[in-house]
Amino acid sequence: MKTILKSEITCPNCGYKKVEDMPTNACQFFYECEHCKTVLKPNEGDCCVYCSYGTVPCPPIQQNKSCC
Repeated sequence: MKTILKSEITCPNCGYKKVEDMPTNACQFFYECEHCKTVLKPNEGDCCVYCSYGTVPCPPIQQNKSCC
């Protein structure tokens, strides 16, 4: 299965959505919404902001590997 490298993040505070390129060599633990400036952190049990707020989980999770 091909790894998807883009994910649309939705800010839970204001609902703003943006497609972002996911890093393949590190987890992204913080993400600042460019609309409302809220700094997002992963939900409990998730490894990164893409797994919590994105339409596609991060590359390591897609590949059934541990993240971070």
